[in-house]
Amino acid sequence: MSTNENVFSVLRAPRVSEKTARLQELSNQYVFEVSNDATKADVKAAVEKLFDVKVESVNVVNVKGKNKSFRFRAGRRGDWRKAYVRLADGQSIDVSAKA
Repeated sequence: MSTNENVFSVLRAPRVSEKTARLQELSNQYVFEVSNDATKADVKAAVEKLFDVKVESVNVVNVKGKNKSFRFRAGRRGDWRKAYVRLADGQSIDVSAKA
């Protein structure tokens, strides 16, 4: 497997919300949805390689899926994992860029 494929298997998508936008402004932190078996070291390496930035720290959170009902049938959204990535001062990532 090439290293580029490895980066995209760790990082799934950036999470963009009011809360994450505020984190970007205040503490230079970015939030990504990551694979369930990704470690902090994996996330740090993937972000540094993909965006060519210096990562200061990574915090990882497991998010439990919610129970939802759909047409009288109970279902459950999947569990997922997100990573809060703090960049070194003066560095940024454009998460709103269109591919």
